[in-house]
Amino acid sequence: MKAVKTLGQFIIEKQADFPYAKGELSRLLRDLGIAAKIVNREVNKAGLADILGEAGSVNIQGEEQKKLDIYANEQFISALKYGGECCMVASEENEDYIHIDSEISREAKYIVAIDPLDGSSNIDVNVGVGTIFSIYRRISASGKANDSDVLQRGTEQVAAGYIIYGSSTMLVYTTGKGVNGFTLDPSIGEFCLSHPNMCIPDDGVIYSINEGYYTHFPDGVKKYIKYCQVEDAKTNRPYTSRYIGSMVADLHRNMIKGGIFIYPLTASAPKGKLRLVYECNPMAFIIEQAGGKASNGYDRILELEVTELHQRSAIFIGSKNMVIKAEEMMACFSPQLTRKNFEGETCLQ
Repeated sequence: MKAVKTLGQFIIEKQADFPYAKGELSRLLRDLGIAAKIVNREVNKAGLADILGEAGSVNIQGEEQKKLDIYANEQFISALKYGGECCMVASEENEDYIHIDSEISREAKYIVAIDPLDGSSNIDVNVGVGTIFSIYRRISASGKANDSDVLQRGTEQVAAGYIIYGSSTMLVYTTGKGVNGFTLDPSIGEFCLSHPNMCIPDDGVIYSINEGYYTHFPDGVKKYIKYCQVEDAKTNRPYTSRYIGSMVADLHRNMIKGGIFIYPLTASAPKGKLRLVYECNPMAFIIEQAGGKASNGYDRILELEVTELHQRSAIFIGSKNMVIKAEEMMACFSPQLTRKNFEGETCLQ
């Protein structure tokens, strides 16, 4: 019989990997795991409870909030408040930061940015949704945490992860030393290590993009889509188009099978659609730790300057060689670049 290792046991074992940690980060990850179990319970009985459909409110992104959006947001914030290891939460669902001003949390060392329920438009049709979280070490000396604590580049993350609520519920996270996945065993109520040392293949045959917006895409993206559709035995093309509409679900599939997820600039979203702090940075950290690559089409996501809490970005993320090829296509059609690294056949393939 293979020994079962729970998330809690694994975190404690790995605690020695953090030279500055004294257990706070381990407890913070535990708190996020507890909230994930509560949200999972509600997601799995959504059809039997009065938590489906619109909540009748709009979040700061201008999006209609689902009832489960609000529920998940409340559960994660509550878990972080009472855990005592987090001094400030930034949530996609809230306009401003949430300061945790209790005596135990005021001087806590960590900031959490979270998208409580990614892909919530899929809730009503029983399609996979998820949670994305990112953890930073506060840089302000004392008192209330401030802008500088959360508006850090993605390279400064100390941990990031996602939870996918699907046919099974998985928590996948990294602390900068590889990626590990844990599947929730409902019989014992614990996340158990099921996918140690996760690695995304360097190449894949899946591309994930909402092709309904094709006419509004930049020329480089259109060129890459056409490249994916051309038959070529040497590169296993044509590739397969798979798009769920939940970044967590699409990227989790590509993490395991190999592939690329693209959400580019469009005419209606000239700065990009996905949020840099809550979605792009944490997912980029995870994918890079798994051996993949993430960029905005030109520059590494984790090195982008963060100037606003709800800042948006384009993203090209997934298998390393697929992202590199997409970047080459973008460079061919970019007036901002010299093309010196991309001259010749690449632009014409």
